[in-house]
Amino acid sequence: MTEFIRHRLPDLVEVRPIKHGDHRGFFSEVYKRADFQDVGLIADWIQDNQSHSAAAGTVRGLHFQSPPMAQSKLVRVLRGAIYDVAVDIRKGSPTYGEWVAVELSAEKWNQLFVPVGFAHCFMTLEPCTEVLYKVSAPYSKELEGAIRWNDPALGIEWPDLGVEPTLSEKDKTAPLLEEFDSPFTYQG
Repeated sequence: MTEFIRHRLPDLVEVRPIKHGDHRGFFSEVYKRADFQDVGLIADWIQDNQSHSAAAGTVRGLHFQSPPMAQSKLVRVLRGAIYDVAVDIRKGSPTYGEWVAVELSAEKWNQLFVPVGFAHCFMTLEPCTEVLYKVSAPYSKELEGAIRWNDPALGIEWPDLGVEPTLSEKDKTAPLLEEFDSPFTYQG
């Protein structure tokens, strides 16, 4: 059965599906709605997104979408490895501005469930990394948002890969947390 691991911020859940292998290869149920619902992870997945990053040290995020197009995500790696980070950006949350990081990789076969109200980012740890993630709402350019990935106030402990990180211009110039007015409210 799939293993669900709650981290320091319990809304962020690492998912470890079981792999069944033999001389032919393997089989794995990487997502089974009933198992997720049994542990309280409920999302209506409407789309799968896939990204390829050529270089190790590629950073994508910290991204989110505002309501009514806010997204939960279920992130997994098809090839390579990432340092996956989620930051609580819910106003009034006792863990506002705190983060959790999980190394996801094709080898580990793990995933990260990121609920609505968290900004999400990853750094590739290997070249030619491919990431696949489910989302619970479609992309909306008008409602997309970002926070600076390396904001010192967040104190995210990014891996030092010995290379200059590769980022989009949008991610390089995203606002700092102190400049950010969150559209999310903690529901307790």
